[in-house]
Amino acid sequence: MPSNVNPTVRRRRLGQELRRLREIKGMTAEEVAERLLVSQSKISRLENGRRSISQRDVRDLCGVYEVEDHRIVDSLMQMAKDSRQQGWWHAFGDIPYSVYIGLETDAESLRVYEPQVVPGLLQTRQYAEALINGALPESAATDIEKRVSVRARRQDRISAPEHPLRLWAVIDESALHRMVGGKQVMTDQLEYLIEQSSLPHVTVQVLPFSMGAHPGINGQYAILEFPDAADSSVVYIEGVTSDLYLEKANDVQRYSVMYEHLRAQALNVEQTREFISDIAKRYAS
Repeated sequence: MPSNVNPTVRRRRLGQELRRLREIKGMTAEEVAERLLVSQSKISRLENGRRSISQRDVRDLCGVYEVEDHRIVDSLMQMAKDSRQQGWWHAFGDIPYSVYIGLETDAESLRVYEPQVVPGLLQTRQYAEALINGALPESAATDIEKRVSVRARRQDRISAPEHPLRLWAVIDESALHRMVGGKQVMTDQLEYLIEQSSLPHVTVQVLPFSMGAHPGINGQYAILEFPDAADSSVVYIEGVTSDLYLEKANDVQRYSVMYEHLRAQALNVEQTREFISDIAKRYAS
C-alpha cells in the first residue's frame, strides 16, 4: 500500500466530495453547468476524477453550492493543488492508460480476467515487448520501449517488500497457446508465470477450453479495490481508443459475481501450475 496518495486517487476523492456537495444542494450536473457556463460533460469529468481539477474550478463550484465553511473550501482547494502533481508514470511522457496506472498504483487488490494474453503484471520483458510489437505494428521503437518500461515499473507493486498488491488472475487457456515472440519466449513466460504464482499474494488460475461458455466470454476486465474505505472499487475495461471505468455499486457487484463464477469454473491453483507446466514443456521440446 503506497505511503503517499497519488494524484489520480486525489482527483477521485475530490470529485466524490464535489458530487456530494452538489447532491446536498439538490442540483443536477446540468444545472451546475448552466450556472457556470460550462458543458455538463465537464462537470461529470470533474466529479468522476477523469479530469484535472483546478483551484478555480473548486472555488467556482463551492460558490454555486454556497459552501460557507472556509475550512472545507481550503481543504478542497488543497486537494485540487495536490491532484495536479505528477505520479511516477508522468516521467515516461504521454501514457494512454495513465488513469488506470494511477488507480493500480494505489490499489490494495486486483482481480483480473484475461482471455487473450498473460496479464501485464505477470509478463516477462521479452513477452511484453513481442506483444506490444504485434499489437501496435506501426509504433516507433522508442514508443514500444517506453510501454515496456512502464509495464516493468508497474510490476514493482508485485515485488514490493511491504504491502504488495494482492493479485488474483484468471487466464483463459487461449492465452497460453497464443504464440507471442517464439517458443523460447513462451517457455520463459510460462515458467515465470508458475514462479510468480508461488508468491503468497499472487493467485493464478487457468480457465480451460473444456469449460465451454462462461461469464467472461465477453472479454477482459479488472476489478480494483483500495485500502481506504472512502475509495470505492472500480471495474476497468480496456478499449482500443478509450477505456471504461465503472464505479457504481451495482456494476461492481455484477462484475464481482461474474468473477466468482470464473474462479469456481477455473482449475484450482495446483491444477493450474501442472497445466501451465505441461504446455511450457511442449514449447521447450
